[in-house]
Amino acid sequence: MPEFDSSSFVGFPAETTRFLRDLAKNNAKPWFDAHRREYEDYWVAPAKEFVVAAGEALRELAPVEAQPKVNGSIFRVNRDVRFSTDKRPYKDHLDFWFWEGERNAAVSGFYLRITADGVGIGAGAHSFDKDRLAAYRGAVIDPKSGKTLRDAVSEVEQAKFDVLGEHYKGLPRGFDTDDEFVGRMLRHSALWVGEDQPAPKVLGSKRFVSWAMTRWSKMEPLHRWLVDTLQ
Repeated sequence: MPEFDSSSFVGFPAETTRFLRDLAKNNAKPWFDAHRREYEDYWVAPAKEFVVAAGEALRELAPVEAQPKVNGSIFRVNRDVRFSTDKRPYKDHLDFWFWEGERNAAVSGFYLRITADGVGIGAGAHSFDKDRLAAYRGAVIDPKSGKTLRDAVSEVEQAKFDVLGEHYKGLPRGFDTDDEFVGRMLRHSALWVGEDQPAPKVLGSKRFVSWAMTRWSKMEPLHRWLVDTLQ
């Protein structure tokens, strides 16, 4: 995987993870308002620069949308607490998403999460709605798309990543198979690949884009199958 350079993105400074750690300890509006400058300088600003750089690199893999704004490729820091018993107002992590086509209709994307202690990275669909789940199951048992899925999963697993999303203990009603792979895929309610690990040393340098791309490129076959088959 080649090194990707950017004239603007130089990595996430140490202040980014420090802000996330402090926010987790002081998750309240008065504290956040008093530290809004740190939020703008160490959360928003480097996040926008990362989206630009990562989007440029990712487009060598897929025609993704990379919108360098909050509620674009950058998830908002505010939590939706309307239906949650957890009333903490802010997320203590920084999330990114890169997708193809219309955002609301996208079935898959490349994602990244930065926490105070580590990084999560992956690709795929974390959930299927009712219609997408039905389409997914049909594609699993279809000889052509099922073979393509088998190849994609094999490629991702050979790269030492786990394919996730298996939810059900048994086969869905109306399905029957002796094929172990098909049975396994039919027990999924989502389909993605990802990993969590301690923050890499390159998080604070422009080489972080290349670090992410090395992983996203190995996860791409699953993303490609989802988009080509279900979107």
